[in-house]
Amino acid sequence: MRAYIVKRMLGAVPVAWGVVTLVFFIIHLTPGDPAQIMLGESASAADVAQLHRQLGLDKPILVQYVSFLTGVVTFDLGSSIYTNKSVAASIFAVYPATLSLALCSMALAIAVAIPLGAVAAARKDTAVDRGAMFASLLGVSAPSFCAGPLLILIFAVELGWFPASGRAGAESLVLPSITLGTAMAAILSRLTRSTLIETLGEDYVTAARARGASGRLVLFKHALANALLPVVTVAGLQLGGLLAGAVITETIFAWPGLGRLTVEAINARDYPLAQGCVLSISLSYLLVNIIVDILYAAIDPRIRYG
Repeated sequence: MRAYIVKRMLGAVPVAWGVVTLVFFIIHLTPGDPAQIMLGESASAADVAQLHRQLGLDKPILVQYVSFLTGVVTFDLGSSIYTNKSVAASIFAVYPATLSLALCSMALAIAVAIPLGAVAAARKDTAVDRGAMFASLLGVSAPSFCAGPLLILIFAVELGWFPASGRAGAESLVLPSITLGTAMAAILSRLTRSTLIETLGEDYVTAARARGASGRLVLFKHALANALLPVVTVAGLQLGGLLAGAVITETIFAWPGLGRLTVEAINARDYPLAQGCVLSISLSYLLVNIIVDILYAAIDPRIRYG
């Protein structure tokens, strides 16, 4: 297992380099002068030239690229134009908020989706199955920009059980986690059901039943363990999306996370901060994919010997 992890980590190095390179050139090849855009059309030529020097845009593109790579390795992504704070420090300051929201949302989704999907698969074509799938359909159909304000109206404004916005303790995690976790739970429950129904028809499941194994043992020990790979895939992609910044949800709940910081940097035309945020989003997705691959190997040992 250790050799497989080392192999995956080494394989991720050129991918990370490609991600960093892509982020750099996408930002730099975007039409328009970043300095002019940040300062506005009324800015003087001297101010634009000064900002060019401050951002290093007056240097050749290859020199800028090498400097950017060096900064990524040393966690020196420059300073924000408007706050004058380190870009890396600004990102690290909000990343725990995004990470806690993503993990809580994912935990909620998994806690609901896997039992719901398993029960639906075990009672296929019954009222329980139809009810579970109807509930998942509602979850998929409720976008966060509708579910979030509705939860705020009911549980924050009317009942006063939870804070409506901000990050001030565990209570403030509840509403945004439900907003994000509901849609994920709906997707994962449907996927769990479909993969379990297919797995329950396999010969080894029939053999386990023939040996007298109980229905619950067959479902959760024999079938579910072998049906988890597609679920892990989708769950990993969903988690990567959350770490990339749940922009709408973080905006609705005024959650001080990476998604909200990215929007603020773009609106303020803060070039270095926006570039750092996009890079963090991309590398977060890459890291989640590596973790998913390692989970694959843990769930199915055949993968690490493939």
